[in-house]
Amino acid sequence: MSRLLKLLAVVLAITLVAASCGDDGDDAPEPAAPAEPAEAAAPADDEAPATTAAADDVVETQGCDHTFHVITHGDSGVFWSVVEVAVADAAAAIGCDVVYFGSNNDALAQAQEIEAAVASGSSGIAISLADPAGVSDAAAGVVAAGIPLYTLNSGVNNYKDLGAVTHVGQTEVVAGNGAGERFNALGATHVLCARQEQSNVALEERCEGLAETFNGDVTSEFVGLDANPDEQQNSIAALLQADPSIDGVLGVGPNLPLRALAAGEQAGRDLVIGGFDLSGDLIDAIEAGDVAFTVDQQQYLQGYLPVVLMYLQATNQNTAGGGLPILTGPGFVDTANASVVKALVQQGTR
Repeated sequence: MSRLLKLLAVVLAITLVAASCGDDGDDAPEPAAPAEPAEAAAPADDEAPATTAAADDVVETQGCDHTFHVITHGDSGVFWSVVEVAVADAAAAIGCDVVYFGSNNDALAQAQEIEAAVASGSSGIAISLADPAGVSDAAAGVVAAGIPLYTLNSGVNNYKDLGAVTHVGQTEVVAGNGAGERFNALGATHVLCARQEQSNVALEERCEGLAETFNGDVTSEFVGLDANPDEQQNSIAALLQADPSIDGVLGVGPNLPLRALAAGEQAGRDLVIGGFDLSGDLIDAIEAGDVAFTVDQQQYLQGYLPVVLMYLQATNQNTAGGGLPILTGPGFVDTANASVVKALVQQGTR
């Protein structure tokens, strides 16, 4: 029972921290460390730390009769590698097997993995819901089988309809609202909202939230996948050259702000640039003053909390959220707090 009490205390503490991160952007985000993180090298743009679980791998643990699944649309880049570290850390903390799978934005592959987890008799399944149309049927099968379902990262608008226990993530429109207010304060008049995925509703909502609070014009465009950085840079440069009024770029991921910085140099334009999420290179650009800010949704919590919540439900019939999402953001990282967060990014937990 001592393990249950400790984990309950962790969930309560982290939920309070998550709820407090809000959108009062000048405060440094609290470095969330629910368990001692695994030693991990700083992830490169396109590779995960060596300690993370690869797709279809089981995190090896001892002393637990349950197997849980975390099945996302993610890749192994700078954002999702942190989620994988968190899943591995949570698996070690609860002493259970946890299978992680990232579909690399392939909804069919994600749906098939969800169905396989149901067939295996999983004790709990957590999924991201970036493509509701492609994944919802499989998710409904989880609930129909009597298996607790959780959503993480994307799915805040759909988790209740699917019958999920709760959602762990941020409200994307609210995050976009905060970015819009930042661009107002920075004096931008026309912001390009650059998206790295075409079918991800969460990214579209970030742009919609930006448009709600930003006083100027917003142009929302898909500019290419993160796997094609040259395409992203050239697409942004072409949009800048086609419309001289664009003086700001919001990249709705951690790589696009850097592509926007290069595209601005390519097009001979001085831009106000903001981003979403964290990477070592992005933090460096913020410290240098080349990027103004990034929105931090604390993805470590999005990987860690669902695993602990599934364990507590399976072993102690606990649920959290009370029908509401458990928010992990938004917070903001800018020149005022970049150095505090940088060391955590380098160790692979932010």
